Amino acid sequence: MRSLPAGDPGIPDSRSATRFLVWLANRSRPTLLAGIGLGVVWMVAQALAPAAIGKAIDAGLTARDPDALVTWGLVLLGLGVLQAVAGVLRHRCAVYNWLAAAYRTVQLTVEAANRLGATLPRRVAAGEVVSIGTSDIGQIGSAMEILARGSGAVVALVTITVILLTASLPLGLVVVLGVPVLMVTVALLIRPLHRRQRTYRDQEGRLTTRVGDIVRGLRVLRGVGGEQVVAARYRAESQALRAEGVRVARVDSLLAAVQILLPGLFLALVTWLGARFALRGEISAGQLVAFYGYTAFLVTPLRTITETVDQLTRGHVAARRVVDLLRLAPELTDPARPVPLPGGPGELADPGSGVVVRPGRLTALVAAEPADAVAITDRLGRYVDSDATLDGVPLRDVALATVRERILVADNDAYLFTGVLRAELDPHDVADDATITAALAAASATDIVAALPDGLDSPVAERGREFSGGQQQRLRLARALVADPEILLLVEPTSAVDAHTEARIASRLGPVRAGRTTLVCTTSPLVLRRADHVVVVEDGKVVAEGRHEDLLGTEPRYAATVSRGES
Repeated sequence: MRSLPAGDPGIPDSRSATRFLVWLANRSRPTLLAGIGLGVVWMVAQALAPAAIGKAIDAGLTARDPDALVTWGLVLLGLGVLQAVAGVLRHRCAVYNWLAAAYRTVQLTVEAANRLGATLPRRVAAGEVVSIGTSDIGQIGSAMEILARGSGAVVALVTITVILLTASLPLGLVVVLGVPVLMVTVALLIRPLHRRQRTYRDQEGRLTTRVGDIVRGLRVLRGVGGEQVVAARYRAESQALRAEGVRVARVDSLLAAVQILLPGLFLALVTWLGARFALRGEISAGQLVAFYGYTAFLVTPLRTITETVDQLTRGHVAARRVVDLLRLAPELTDPARPVPLPGGPGELADPGSGVVVRPGRLTALVAAEPADAVAITDRLGRYVDSDATLDGVPLRDVALATVRERILVADNDAYLFTGVLRAELDPHDVADDATITAALAAASATDIVAALPDGLDSPVAERGREFSGGQQQRLRLARALVADPEILLLVEPTSAVDAHTEARIASRLGPVRAGRTTLVCTTSPLVLRRADHVVVVEDGKVVAEGRHEDLLGTEPRYAATVSRGES
């Protein structure tokens, strides 16, 4: 994570999963403490009920005292009411703590993704981020929720132990010595469960990433006949994940069985000992009933404590994933002392390649290797550290927010998100209908909107699945034109459209961007003919510049590159 003041209560300490969980607990301290307090009252009220029953038997039934019987009956009723009220309030606090921890984790994940920006897909697989938002938040929320019941279970266990030691030292010692044995036995199962859960979580993240890759490239896979191969590979990995899940379930089921078996055996032991003591007259009938109630109740706190350890273990595994994401630092950071950019249009230059984008012009960048064009736009848009300058000022000395405001890079990796189309084209809600209509016309996308039932108010599915590849490309171009940045860098904006549509876009792009600086990375002659200036790049360096018609006759390398698209 970025170097930030660790004492800031709004910033999690990402040095360890444990500290992250502690940070989440501190953020919900009032409701967490209230839940713990109510959990203690709720569980102790249940623990004291057998004592009230025992007193009612000894003081009321055995002694034939109606007043004592009524008194202890009322005490038992009061404990029941107290338990019910505390249980309802505890559950309310527990649900709040679950939601607060889970969705605060989502907020942190989204903030980290926004902070990392273009660094995120290069450093973290998409499946990891998806798994945090789908499964890990539930485990972290459960770790916060279980604290109230776990604390109440511990206090109730201590309370019963004290009562048993006071009433019968041998029975009390059995509880004091038996509970640690039970917990150690459970701990022996928790460790392998923790290890297998971590392995399962890693495989789940990798498989989720593969699913995303398959969905994105499904059309291409079908086109090249690779669908069956990928499906077979996915099936094999899915079965491997299923097998790992079964391994986790085996330990989990064994743990669940132990949670029932061991407390049951413990209950039988204490009951047997209590009955022997009662037959010898060492304890009364009421105490025997109370002891049986204590031991029967002990099953609940013991299982709760075991569940607490299990949930905290699962939460720790999930928190480790979140911490790994929070630890990532963006490749680009703001300079210590940002330099302001001069006002007005300026010349954008990349010394590494020699590309110079002059203000107010439509410049085309032609590269024999598409990767060279992408690398240059990454430098000009400051998505990688470089010596690129704007109006003579190095971009690395300018605040990132300022660079993003002045320079927009639009490529074909951008997504269409779920929501209303109008908001998709104008995320900041600053453009009027005339601006959006003009951008759609320039991108030759008016027919797409006209075909929708509600026009601009129609919903867009996730990643724009209802649109073809060419339609998505035109809508992305329209979104970039609506933003109307001072400098717009377009990477192959017409690669997925037909020639007629491409010709319309080429003829309209210049007029709609009049007075603005535009760089188009393309090898299409239809677009190149409309460019004010063409820059030719080979092996990452500028080798020629000029008008399209002039370069066709004087630069064989340029002609060889663009002739493949000549109609």
